[in-house]
Amino acid sequence: MTVHDDVRNHPRWPRLVELVHDLAFLDGGHDEAFTLASGRQSRWFFDTKPVMMHPEAGAILGELLNLRIADLGATYVGGLELGAVPLTALVIGSPNADDNLRGFMVRKNPKGRGGRKTNNPPGIEGSSLAEPGDVVIVEDVTTTGGSSIQAVQRLHEATACRVVAVISILDRQEGAHEAFEAAGIPFECLVNRSDIAQA
Repeated sequence: MTVHDDVRNHPRWPRLVELVHDLAFLDGGHDEAFTLASGRQSRWFFDTKPVMMHPEAGAILGELLNLRIADLGATYVGGLELGAVPLTALVIGSPNADDNLRGFMVRKNPKGRGGRKTNNPPGIEGSSLAEPGDVVIVEDVTTTGGSSIQAVQRLHEATACRVVAVISILDRQEGAHEAFEAAGIPFECLVNRSDIAQA
């Protein structure tokens, strides 16, 4: 179970599940109808971009993520482009965000320079990560966990910051939990695939 009890018991969580189902979920039946970004075939497809761009859903995402980020004591939030970029904006723009929380993004392909003003290493942009701090990596949909593990490794190699958790909107329950556990990275999600679709 990767949904934290504080999230699952939040009064707005059932509405988030409903919105993810209505805005993001496709069921291909018993066939492996969809090819995922990981290259895997799946019966189920989730596109959480419409969830992040929906006013009500976006507000709930910001609230629930800030609930967990505050509990984890993180000072930075961000992740790998593209999915983490709007999600980070929802978090830091939420009314319940800590005033000291700062956002950033990790480019999949660094442009060969860091932030000229922030002194960030190449490929890490947004707020300066020059001061050590605890980080929560956010992701839209998690299948194998490979993208976020890559972002964690880049941060640990290039900064003095420490990743305290990866939190995804949705865990497809296809091996990510085990991959994060093997890498020693705490992992949570706001919604499991099984909350939306049963096998």
